[in-house]
Amino acid sequence: MHAWYTTGIELLGKGSPAAAAQVLQRAVNAEPASRSVREALARAQFDTGQYAAAADNFRVIVEASPTDDYAHFGLGLSLTRDGNHEAAAEYLALAAAMRPDRKHYTDALRQVRATLKYRNPPGGQPSVPPGLRARWQNPPSHRARSPVVSRGTTPRTPRCRPGPDRKNRDRVRPALGR
Repeated sequence: MHAWYTTGIELLGKGSPAAAAQVLQRAVNAEPASRSVREALARAQFDTGQYAAAADNFRVIVEASPTDDYAHFGLGLSLTRDGNHEAAAEYLALAAAMRPDRKHYTDALRQVRATLKYRNPPGGQPSVPPGLRARWQNPPSHRARSPVVSRGTTPRTPRCRPGPDRKNRDRVRPALGR
């Protein structure tokens, strides 16, 4: 189990979270009560985009050790990335309350609260600048964003011509007016 944990931590440190997650999952299966192994697995799962699985592992750590500020922080971030901002704000607030000196805890909490405020304003509709309101309510489709392609023609490449001085014929600038 220790060899799997060590290998997983090394892989995580070298930037291979997917490989680390596989190795650390074996270690968690062998020793499910180990918080350090579970935390490393949760970090690897978070780094690979498996936010729900990371949240589950961080939740196990929080239930086993309610005073672990990093587990609360990891659970809050995982829930945020998974789209559950309400629950994330709760765990991030606990982490920030436990360790107010950790700027990344308070920054993450501030960001989640801003997201919640934007998505659930007092009037019921998110505030959108007037110029973007129509676009926000009816986002353009992929074809509408590229009218040249939607008409069935190929985009024109700019024509180039040599620069003004005859000595420097290699210099090329775009043609104007065509």
